[in-house]
Amino acid sequence: MLALSPRLGYQRRMNLYRAFATVGGLTIASRLLGFVRDILIAAALGTGLVADAFFVAFRFPNLFRRLFGEGAFNGAFVPLFAKRLEADGEAEACDFASEAMSWLTLILAVFTVVAVLAMPWLMAGLAPGFIGDQVKYDLAVELTQIAFPYLMCMSIVALFSGVLNSMHKYWVAAAAPILLNIVLISSLLIALALGYANAAEAGYVLSIGVTIAGVAQLVMLRLAVRRAGLTIRLRWPTYTPGMKRLVELGIPGLIAGGITQINIVIGTIIASLQAGAVSYLYYADRLYQLPLGIVGIAIGVVLLPELARQLRAGNRAAAMTSQNRSLEFALVLTIPASIALAIAAEPIISVLFQRAAFSPSDTVNTAWALRAFAVGLPAFVLIKVFQPAFFAREDTKTPMRLALVNMIVNVTLSLALFYAFKRAGWMPHVGIAMATSIAGWLNALMLWSKLIRLGDFEWDRQLMRNLPIVVGASLAMGAVLWYALPQLTPYLVYGEPLWGRIAALAALVLGGAVVFFGIVVATGVLRLSMLRKI
Repeated sequence: MLALSPRLGYQRRMNLYRAFATVGGLTIASRLLGFVRDILIAAALGTGLVADAFFVAFRFPNLFRRLFGEGAFNGAFVPLFAKRLEADGEAEACDFASEAMSWLTLILAVFTVVAVLAMPWLMAGLAPGFIGDQVKYDLAVELTQIAFPYLMCMSIVALFSGVLNSMHKYWVAAAAPILLNIVLISSLLIALALGYANAAEAGYVLSIGVTIAGVAQLVMLRLAVRRAGLTIRLRWPTYTPGMKRLVELGIPGLIAGGITQINIVIGTIIASLQAGAVSYLYYADRLYQLPLGIVGIAIGVVLLPELARQLRAGNRAAAMTSQNRSLEFALVLTIPASIALAIAAEPIISVLFQRAAFSPSDTVNTAWALRAFAVGLPAFVLIKVFQPAFFAREDTKTPMRLALVNMIVNVTLSLALFYAFKRAGWMPHVGIAMATSIAGWLNALMLWSKLIRLGDFEWDRQLMRNLPIVVGASLAMGAVLWYALPQLTPYLVYGEPLWGRIAALAALVLGGAVVFFGIVVATGVLRLSMLRKI
C-alpha cells in the first residue's frame, strides 16, 4: 500500500521541501559568492596561460570536493551510519564514524604525499596539451602541489557533513562551501592589490587560498559536530566488519556518484589540446553549476538520509513519496533554467565576465560551451534524484556499472566531437561540453529504467499531472525570453554602463521567472501558501 493520508503526505512534503530550501538557500549564497570570485578571476587572469594553469590545478582538488562534499562519498557512508543510528543509537554510530575518519585520514595523507611528489609526471596525464609549453606546464605542477592538501580536508568535511545530515542538521554542512569563496575572494583582492593581475604570482596566491579554505571548512564542521554533542575521534585504524562493508559500498559509490565530475575532468584533459579551451569550459561550468548546485546538491544531501531511514523503518510508501517529490522539485527548477541558460547564454556571460582580460571573443566561446552544457542540466539533476534510491538500499554496484558505461561513452564522444568540430571549423571545446551532456542523459535514463525494472520507483498521480505543466510553462518562458532578448540587446552590449547592463539582464531573468512561476502557481503545481511555509 503506497498511499499516505493527505495530511501526513502534505507534512512529509513540507518537511522535505523545507530541507531542500535550507540546503538550496545556503548553496545560493555560496554560488553567488562563487560568481563574485569568478568575476574577479576573469578580470585578473582572463583566459591566458596563468588562468589555464590555475584552472587545471583547481580542477583536481575541486573534483574531490564534489566527490566527497556533494554526496558521492555519502552514498556509501550515510546508509551505514543511518542504520547504526536507527538500530544501535548515537554512541555506536559515532564509533563507526570514528573508524571511517581514521581510515580516510591515513589513506589520504599517504595519497597526498605521493601525489605531490609525483605531480611533475602526473601532470602529463592531467593536462597533456600543456607538454608543449614548458612555462605553463611547470606553473600548473606547482599550483596543483600547493592546492593538493585541500583533498584530505574535504574528505573529513564530507564525513562530518554526512553525520550532521543524518541527524537532520543540514545548515552547517551546506554553509561550509561559503568559506571557500570568502577565502578565494580575499586572495584575489590581495593579488590585485599587489599588482599581480595576469601574472603567475596571482596563481600562487589563489592556490594557497584553496588550501587555507579547506582547513577553515574542516574546523567549522568539527566544531559543529562537537556542538551537536557527538564524539568522533581519530584512532589507530582497524579493519572491522563495518569498515569492510564501507569499502565494499564506497569504491563503487565514489565512481557512480562522481561520474559527472569525472567526465568534466576528462573533458579538461582533452580541452588542454586547445589554447584557452580549459578556461572556456571552466567559466561555462561555473554558470550551469548554479542551478545544479541549488537543486541537485540540495536533493542529494537531503534525499539520501531521508530514504535510508525510511527504508530502514520499512516505510516504503514514505520512500516513494520522497522520491516523487524530489523528482518534481528537481524538474520544476531545472527545466526552465536549462532553457534560460541556452537562450540567454551570451548576455549572461558578457555581463558577468567580460571586462579587463576577458575579451568579446572569450564571451562567444564560453557562451557556446554553456549552451551545450545547458542541454544536459536536467539530466545531471535527475542523476542526483535516482542514485540515492540505490545508495539507500546499500546498492552502489549497479550505479557504478551504469556510470562506467556512461564514462566510456563520454570519452569516446568527447574525442570524436572535439576533432569533428575542429575539422569542420567549429569551436572544438563545444564538442566536449556536448559529449558531457549526452553522457549525462544516458546515465539518467539508465538509472531510471533500472529502478522501474526493480520496482523501486513508481510515478504517482501528482507527478504525472504536474510534469507536462512544468514543460509547457518552461516553453512559454523560453518564448518570452526569445522575444524579449532582441529588445534588450542595446542595453546589454559591452560598452554600455555596467549597472544598466545588470538591470537589463535582471529584467530578462525576472520577466522569465514571472511567466514560469505565474503558470505553475495558477495551475496548482506550486501553491503560494506552501511557498510561504517553506
